[in-house]
Parts: sequence; structure tokens; C-alpha cells
Amino acid sequence: MGLIRFLVPPPSSLSVQAHERAFATGIDLVPWRCETRRTANEIQLTRSVNDSGNFHIPWIVPGRGEIMLQTCTLVERAEPYLFAVELARGKVNQLRNQAADWQAIGLVVDDDVWNKLREATEHFARAAVGQHKVAEAIEAAQQALALALDGSDALARCYVDQALAVRRRQTPQLPTVLAAELAAPPTGKGTEAFLEGFNAASIPIVWREIEAVEGAYQWTRPDKLIDWCVANRRPVIGGPLLQLDAHTLPDWLCLWEGDFDNIVSVVRDFIETVISRYRGKVAAWQCAARVNTGRALALSEEERLRLAVSTIEAVRHADPNTPVILRFDQPWAEYMARTDVDLSPLHFADALVRAGLGLSAIGLDLSMGFTGAGSALRDRLDFARLIDLWSCLGLPLFVCLTAPSGMAADPAAWGAAKPDANAISGGWNAAAQAKFVDDFLPILLAKPSVQAVVWNQWSDAEPHEFPHGGLVDSAGAAKASLKALSAIRKANLR
Repeated sequence: MGLIRFLVPPPSSLSVQAHERAFATGIDLVPWRCETRRTANEIQLTRSVNDSGNFHIPWIVPGRGEIMLQTCTLVERAEPYLFAVELARGKVNQLRNQAADWQAIGLVVDDDVWNKLREATEHFARAAVGQHKVAEAIEAAQQALALALDGSDALARCYVDQALAVRRRQTPQLPTVLAAELAAPPTGKGTEAFLEGFNAASIPIVWREIEAVEGAYQWTRPDKLIDWCVANRRPVIGGPLLQLDAHTLPDWLCLWEGDFDNIVSVVRDFIETVISRYRGKVAAWQCAARVNTGRALALSEEERLRLAVSTIEAVRHADPNTPVILRFDQPWAEYMARTDVDLSPLHFADALVRAGLGLSAIGLDLSMGFTGAGSALRDRLDFARLIDLWSCLGLPLFVCLTAPSGMAADPAAWGAAKPDANAISGGWNAAAQAKFVDDFLPILLAKPSVQAVVWNQWSDAEPHEFPHGGLVDSAGAAKASLKALSAIRKANLR
């Protein structure tokens, strides 16, 4: 049993429950199953292995909020580490390596990046050699972290500006699909706002609504949505046809729990029924979502993998020519630290790609800034690195984004997610959500591997999973994030 210890930092750096979201990864960045414990003086992380690894924790950075950060590779040792020093080492090292990697492929790195890196390195050096004076070392490490994060933002801006310039020289208007998920057809000014912001629409296919009673189909909502898209000349991304959570699966399906073959049979029957109705009206099918994290129907990991294969095969059989997308939740895989699974989402996807099933694209669900579901907030450099990692699969990426715009209770939200009060300095609000759009959407547009970006929630007026995650509020008014998104589309896309 491997044990690694960290001295508890000042309360201003670590929220009370942050250690419960801490985890460790190996050299492949796949999380290990682990347990964390907080004592009066230490945070202790216990793993089933003794290997050296990286350690991740949501850390409060003054002026920014709580960001998931990681250390460099650490070995077990008798004395505890200073978390702030090791996180500063990790971010400074990441910034230096990424700047060098991008420079090697032709990126012109601004002096601002190198200046921030130099200053961060100087503060980190003072922290590293002065750890016998704990308070002074932590202060210097926090300064190093802040400077390294500023440098990471500057480096990400360099990358985005230059990558977009290269892409626009080749294609003045980028071919990236930009969509939002509609729960109801927009009306009034909402129609104009949607058409201005998006060149496609994502239409949910909720099995629970369509077939609440086995064999009795209700097509009213998807019919209206697809007819609206056709009338307004917006391509339709349909699905997911199967989403492994209790809210979207019909109640009667639990009668087949424990009978995997019959589950596969009824899933395939539903998929083929949907496609037979909408074939020719849908430009791309999302065959399944949350196959890596969903716990519905008590399926084993192997059964979820086999079910994913069956959904791809069912779509391909019913509609051989339309692209097929499979979505993965929490692509950083932090959930693996608390669940007993063997395959990371990347390895899960890789197995399906290698099987040659005809998968057209990989979907990534990036609902950030929430607790209880979704992913912890990262900085822009970590975000760009994640996209690069998944691009190695060799398939186009389909990225689903969400972030909250408020902290109050949201009576229309049905999911387990709650806006993370610590993620943004001062808490989430409309301006913070708009800044999230400005920070992260251009990174996706700069990546040639990203074929489509979908904002997971158009309006807060309809029942939805993520609180305050829409671009239109519950009264039908456009948020600042919608205006930011529309401006980015106007500058870059068809």
C-alpha cells in the first residue's frame, strides 16, 4: 500500500473538502484508485501501488479561484511534501515544456510568456530551497503559481492567435460546426439569436420521453425540434440515442436488469426505430453517451463496452452513410480515483477505434465548474493539452461544453451537478460564464481535430441537467455568454 503525505497548507489555498477530490495518476495520467484523509497537519493519499506519480488537487489561486492543478512526478518518502511547492514545480515545468514543444513546431512565443516563466522560476527556486521556512516557502510558491498560470494564459493566447491565423489563411471561414442543444424550438427574438450564434443544432433523443411505455412511442417533441431545424436550414445532430443514466432511460427497462442480452436487444430496437423515422433529416448521430461513467442498469465495465459496440453497429446498420459519434464523460478521468474500473475513457475509446466499427468521431463532455458531476475547472493550457491527447486517436473530436452563470438554486435543474462556488473568484455569474466562452471556445476552434462544438444547454427555461448552464436565462433573455459566442462565430465560422 503506497502512502504519500503533504503538509496542510493555509486555509486560503485549500477549501475544506478539496482533499476529497484529490487523486493520483501514473506516468500515463490514468488515475489510480486511492483514498485521501485530512488530519490536523497533513493530507494523506493512499494508493494500491508504490510507484511514483503525479498528484492532482483543486487549489485556490488568489484572483482566479479554485483550479485543478498537478504536481510533477513524486516518489514516496518519509517526510511530507509541501503541496504549494510541488504544485508550483508542476505548473512551471508544464509551461516550460509546452512553450518549447510549440516553439519547435513553429509557434512564435511572445516575450511576455518567457518573462512570466523566468519570474515564476525565480520564485519557485526560492520556495524549493527555502522549505525549512514553511510559511515563506508557501508564499514564494504561491507567487510562482500565479505567475506560471499567467504565463500559461499568455502561451495559450499565442497558440490560438497563430493557429487561427494559419487556419483562416487556408479557409477564411472555418468549417467547424457550432451548435447548441435545444429542448424546445426557439421563439421570437430567440430564433434570431440562435441562428446568429449557431450553424447547427443538437436535438436530444430522450428514450424515457419517447417510449415511456414499452412499444408506445411519443414523437411530439423531437418532431417539432427537427421540423424547426429543417425550416431554419440548420443541420441536425441527433441524440444521444442511449445515455446511461436513470433520468433518460425508461423505467420499464429496469425489468431487464441482469439480462444483458435482452438489454442489447431492446436498445438496438429503439435505435433502429428512431433512425427509421428521422433518417435523411439528421446530419450526424450521437449513438451513446456516458458509457464510461453511467451506472444505470448495474452493467459491468465489460458490458458497457459491449453495449457501446452494439449502439455503433445498430446505427451503422440502420443508416450506413450518416456519421456516428460516441461521447465520453469526464475525459480527465478523475472519477477513476473513487470507482472500481480498469479502463480510462481514453483507453475505452481507443479499444472502440481499433475495433474498426466505423466510428466517425469521438465526443468529449466538458461540463466544467460544477461539483457532483462534470469536471473541475482547469486552466487553458491544461484544456489545450487534453484536446491534443484525445486527438491522438486519429478521429475528429466533437466537444460538448457547459459552464454555469449563477450560484442560486435552479428549480428547473434535475441533475446532481451544483455550481462550484470556489471555482471562480467571487463565484459564478453571467460575466464569468461569458469569460469561460471567451477563454475556451477559441482553443477548440484553433484545433483542426475539433470538428464540432456543442453548447450543452440553450435555455434555462426548460428542464435541464446543469444549473444555470444555458445561454438564455429562465425568462428568455440572452446572457452575456451568448453574445460572446455569437461574436466568436461571426469572426471565425460560416
